[in-house]
Amino acid sequence: MKKLKISIITVVWNNKETIKDAIDSVLSQTYENIEYIIIDGASSDGTVEIVKSYGDRISKFISEKDSGLYDAMNKGLAQATGDIIGILNSDDFYVDEYVIEKVVTTFEEQKVESLFADLVFVKPDDLEKTVRYYDSSNFKPSKFAYGWMPAHPTFFVKRYVYEKYGNFRTDLQIAADFDILVRFLHTHKISYYYMQEVLVKMRVGGVSTSGFKSKVLLNKEVLQVCLENNIKTNIFKILSKYPQKFLELLKKHS
Repeated sequence: MKKLKISIITVVWNNKETIKDAIDSVLSQTYENIEYIIIDGASSDGTVEIVKSYGDRISKFISEKDSGLYDAMNKGLAQATGDIIGILNSDDFYVDEYVIEKVVTTFEEQKVESLFADLVFVKPDDLEKTVRYYDSSNFKPSKFAYGWMPAHPTFFVKRYVYEKYGNFRTDLQIAADFDILVRFLHTHKISYYYMQEVLVKMRVGGVSTSGFKSKVLLNKEVLQVCLENNIKTNIFKILSKYPQKFLELLKKHS
């Protein structure tokens, strides 16, 4: 039986401090049939040199100006040839070398179009220190009305789903990942499976995890996406997710 090919996309711009951790976590995977694609937004801080130092261990590397994060992700999708696609942010890394092996096995056993799992937020200066546990176990499409989604960095999906239902929207500044999950899981009702384990560690302080202005913009775009996809909600419902996030701060990573 032919082994499924998995494409992993990392988008980066001027992030020499963390890009190596992301790359190393992909290249250390025990699963062999991985296509690793890195899309760089014409970095000037040394990121390009770090990526190039890996040579042909990186399957495809593009460094050029883009129109933002989601434009870069779409460039990566255009390069992907795998049966399954995952996206790993340049601040993030897989928890161990068995993640992709387990992901592919789950796809084969469960016969689904997508899957997701749990994620932990860690301190940038202490990667073993968990500050929040993102539990995706209670997800169901009705949760979108509350601005809640499964952890996107743990989301893996068959490539044909992007081809059939579209890529990331570039008119959204911060919630295009929420939008794509809404379109895939709610609007088009693709099949999914929850893996009850942590797959990814994410440093706190990313675009969607810091700053009051970012949260205001995120909630505005989340409301827009819900209404465009005929999800009945309002801003008060969406804001009600924050008590749950507080509880996640209290949950310890076992």
